[in-house]
Amino acid sequence: MSIIVKGENMQKMVSDFMFKYKLQNNGEIRYIDLVSEVGELGKEIIQGSNYGKNCYAKTKRTQDEIGDCLFSLFALCCSLDINAEEALKNSMLKYEKRFEEKGDICSHIYKNNMD
Repeated sequence: MSIIVKGENMQKMVSDFMFKYKLQNNGEIRYIDLVSEVGELGKEIIQGSNYGKNCYAKTKRTQDEIGDCLFSLFALCCSLDINAEEALKNSMLKYEKRFEEKGDICSHIYKNNMD
């Protein structure tokens, strides 16, 4: 399947796919799926760096896991009736405002842990 998709069409593509294959589910199940996929991505990243011994090297499996995470995130947005593009735009505005006010985009909790 060869698909070229712009960002604003990704959620619709996932929604249409879920409808076609009768994969609609509630938000709680979609959330569990997303967490599982993020865990699988983490495993690939950790293994790709030999458990932190080397710099991470990009692999096909990591790209596949990123795709699975994106699918799961868009599916969650569909289940919760959240427009992913709008949510991302709002987050970008929030980070931009934080950078303008504080000089970085990290929350103070994250930044304090980095010090």
